Amino acid sequence: MSISKSDRRKFLKSTSALSGMFLLSGFSNELKSSTWSQPEAPTKVYPNRIKFAVININHPHIYGMTDAIKRGGGELVALYAKEPDLVATFLKTYPEAKLAKDEREILEDNSIQLVLSSGIPDERAPLGIRVMQHGKDYLSDKPGIITLEQLAAVKKVQKETKRIYSIMFSERFENKGTEKASQMVKAGVIGNVIQTVNLAPHRIANGIGKTGLAVRPDWFWDKKRYGGILTDIGSHQFDQYLHFTGSTEAEVMMSQVGNVHHPETPLFEDFGDVMLRGNGGAGYIRVDWFTPDGLDTWGDGRLTILGTEGFIEVRKNTNIASGLKGGNHLYMSNKKEMVHIDCNNIELPFGPLLVDDIINRTETAMPQAHCFLATELALKAQKNAKPLILKK
Repeated sequence: MSISKSDRRKFLKSTSALSGMFLLSGFSNELKSSTWSQPEAPTKVYPNRIKFAVININHPHIYGMTDAIKRGGGELVALYAKEPDLVATFLKTYPEAKLAKDEREILEDNSIQLVLSSGIPDERAPLGIRVMQHGKDYLSDKPGIITLEQLAAVKKVQKETKRIYSIMFSERFENKGTEKASQMVKAGVIGNVIQTVNLAPHRIANGIGKTGLAVRPDWFWDKKRYGGILTDIGSHQFDQYLHFTGSTEAEVMMSQVGNVHHPETPLFEDFGDVMLRGNGGAGYIRVDWFTPDGLDTWGDGRLTILGTEGFIEVRKNTNIASGLKGGNHLYMSNKKEMVHIDCNNIELPFGPLLVDDIINRTETAMPQAHCFLATELALKAQKNAKPLILKK
């Protein structure tokens, strides 16, 4: 692993190696096995650099989205949503936001540069189009677009207005272990990436933290509203596949979806998987709603990145194998060593980078073409998926 001696001294080595990571007797004595804690990065304070607002808050992902933009120097100035209970809860957390009387009040305020939304999924793209037509940039919760027809309309308006249409793929942008993996892949630690494997189980009755939904709303069960499991959960995984393989062109080789355990909600999908091939590597994705109640988090999300010189695995939210509590565990092995890194102190750059892009009209947080391609792949995989029917 290409880490200088001075950098290595910054890591805190644990008192004992993880089970299964001891050196085997036949290996060269140059091989190392260790556990590191990533040094805590100093908290950067950004002044208020832009003004932003929130329209529609039907999913609590809006809290993480808002926090990310605030970390980047965004000043939250306004909120509009139809549901009084959701508004009251949001304003308890962000009392600085002024409650607007309607959507138009925010769209016509020329001082606001960015609008965030976690509205009902089928309403996100139409709102984004209105936002861009009013000269503002847009950050949507995922899925940001749920049909190919919506995608075509969004791309047309984005091209005309030159505004930013971004989607918060939080399983990459808001996960510190995945951010560390990005840094290591970019540094060439595992050579050239060949394949990514994303496993993304979720829990339906999820009351964990601000992003939890202990009781799911009606639209959650209706494919016409949320787009299907590959469009919804899978959007994260298509983003990561393109990002880590560096693919700028890709195709769906196979996809399947099914409702294998929820017959009482026939418009719901609880399982899906996909095989991908692109000009930068291959990919496999599995998404589902089968996180068991006994797990200590909403889903045992895992990312494996296979390279020509080694591999990385990120255990995003927990690690049942090692017994380590919490998430953001990264495991890496290459020609020189095998390590476990606690990534909980990694700084998340998406918010500051997106604010930079809004100010400078750049694409450092996420290229627009990448955002649209990840979405297109998810939508095509969903549209062409074969039905999975288990006869048991």
